Amino acid sequence: MSKPAVAASLLDELQLSLAHGTVARRVETLRRVTDLFLNNVIHYSDGQLAMFDDVFECLVAHLESSAKVLLAERLAPAVSAPPRIVRTLAFDDLIEVAAPMLSQSRQLDDQALIENASTKSQRHLLAISIRKSLSGAVTEVLVERGNDEVVRSTASNAGAEFSEKGYTTLLSRAEHDDAIATCVGLRPSIPRHHYLQLIARASSSVRQKLEAANPTSPEMVSNAVAEVTRRARSAPGSLSQQTSSAHGLVRSLYEDGRLDETEVSAFAEAGKFDETNAALACLANVPIVVAETMMIESRNEGIFILAKVAGFSWATVKAIIRLREGLSDGALPVNDTDKDIYERLRLSTAQQVLRFHRMQQATSRMTA
Repeated sequence: MSKPAVAASLLDELQLSLAHGTVARRVETLRRVTDLFLNNVIHYSDGQLAMFDDVFECLVAHLESSAKVLLAERLAPAVSAPPRIVRTLAFDDLIEVAAPMLSQSRQLDDQALIENASTKSQRHLLAISIRKSLSGAVTEVLVERGNDEVVRSTASNAGAEFSEKGYTTLLSRAEHDDAIATCVGLRPSIPRHHYLQLIARASSSVRQKLEAANPTSPEMVSNAVAEVTRRARSAPGSLSQQTSSAHGLVRSLYEDGRLDETEVSAFAEAGKFDETNAALACLANVPIVVAETMMIESRNEGIFILAKVAGFSWATVKAIIRLREGLSDGALPVNDTDKDIYERLRLSTAQQVLRFHRMQQATSRMTA
């Protein structure tokens, strides 16, 4: 029998089962329709998919939950399942029905996933969190609305992407949950500035777990942010390729005599933390680790010290502070007195503070 003939026969059977059939007959019809679809899924046109959508929706409206669970499990891995039945199953209140679709179906786009994560239960969010890939827009909702289990699952998902907002929310959630902090810290793609902020706030047990996961690191991470950054720098492999490339670019500009305040201001305005940090280190003549430590402090005084030694104007200092505001909820925003404080800061005082930081860094290395 040809495919059109099979389909016509099943449609006739569907009409009979809906009108006069028992539940068992409807379940059998659903199984046969599903078999027909899955055996030929790559050959169906949009019109044929729409026909299957109509058939599936007619059947599931008259069947018990166990049949819907089976249908969801069978359709979820399909490359091109009928879109309306996918959505119907994904938004079912019964998680056993929704979970296969939410965790696997490629027919659900970001808009559908965000809507589902914004309105359905925590178990629905948990199912979404284990998808093979997740966009930053979807993970923003998961880590904002999800409970601790959902956040841990999302942070552990290697295929999940996170926006700046998403990482900021993750760090906030991690402050009160060591399991979340560990999951976030173990992400290989976590941006450098977020990693340092996480370590600075993390408990000693979290630091131990993160250090144990990185055998190239030779010593325990101390509570001080300076020690955190020193440990990270002591393991060359711990720097991401993006950070290493940024540092190399800035070093080349500096050695060629092309690194100046204009470049630093441009880096800051563009939100480039690694480049801004490395440029400050070069122009203030301090190791990158020292500049980085001062850059991630919650207060703005460290920026004032580095900028004063580098000879920056207030406009550039303000751009750097705003960069920090955009990257962390811990940085203090620019206020009315900051400009006066910066302009009153003496160069000799700033130089003395940096000498102290250099000595502290040297002592830390000797101790290590």
